[in-house]
Amino acid sequence: METKWLEDFVSLAETRSFSRSAQLRHVTQPAFSRRIQALEAWAGTDLVDRSSYPTRLTPAGRTLYDQSLETLQALHSTRAALRAHGSSSQDMIEFAVPHTLAFTFFPEWVSRMRERFGPFKSRLIALNVHDAVMRLVEGSCDLLVTYHHESQPFQLDTHRYEMLTLGQEVLAPYVRPGADGRPLYCLPGSSTEPLPYLAYAPGAYLGRVTELILKESPLALHLDRVYETDMAEGLKAMALEGHGVAFLPLSAVRKDLRARRLVSAAPPELPHLQMTMDVRICRERRGPREGGRDKIDALWDFLVERNSAAQAS
Repeated sequence: METKWLEDFVSLAETRSFSRSAQLRHVTQPAFSRRIQALEAWAGTDLVDRSSYPTRLTPAGRTLYDQSLETLQALHSTRAALRAHGSSSQDMIEFAVPHTLAFTFFPEWVSRMRERFGPFKSRLIALNVHDAVMRLVEGSCDLLVTYHHESQPFQLDTHRYEMLTLGQEVLAPYVRPGADGRPLYCLPGSSTEPLPYLAYAPGAYLGRVTELILKESPLALHLDRVYETDMAEGLKAMALEGHGVAFLPLSAVRKDLRARRLVSAAPPELPHLQMTMDVRICRERRGPREGGRDKIDALWDFLVERNSAAQAS
């Protein structure tokens, strides 16, 4: 029996919906249903009354729900205590961060925090966006720093997680300039001469945001998808070599724009070919009995105070 089965079951008991719980647990609904069935096979009895809607627990299910809450609370507290034992990790804050933010936003943000909050030790775990979120959901990091856009929400349960906005990031199209300083390729292109398009691989978070930009464009865009990767840094490298148009976060290209190694691929008449995303930091809420990790709690409280002050001003 896996711990995540209990977490799935608790989510189902609280939402009373397979589809909603699957979203919150970041799995497909069929995969979520298989986990619940696996838990029932382990228990040797039905835990969910599938003849009713919204979903209800059987008497056995209600018993397991109560026990699951106690078990998961004890495990989380034990994990916090074990982390505090190791001298190497006692003051180490583990961050799960998408690759692009790890290269651009995160180093600068950490520098600012060390100046304003004070020194702290940090461990960076760089992943794609989905896996970074799963690190938080599975309890394998202390803090998650990631993109957020209302069109692509993460469905993190606000009863279990708390989050703050650290800043904003703008996604827009860029291209290498020619010898005359003008963009090698300028949107929107034409049906007879589509522009080479450097795209995010299917499923990439920034790819989904880019698709929304293209969909909402006031003019038809003519693009020929010639390259794919799930990393913005990979697209940027190809754009710098002149291979096509890439939609990139501003923090990833700011220095290249100043040096004129990259320029905007959108002409003045297409000012809407960009999207502003939040950069958010998230953590799992702590129960009243949980042994805290002082440095994490202190950093979080500092960020909360800064956000409150910014909203008040």
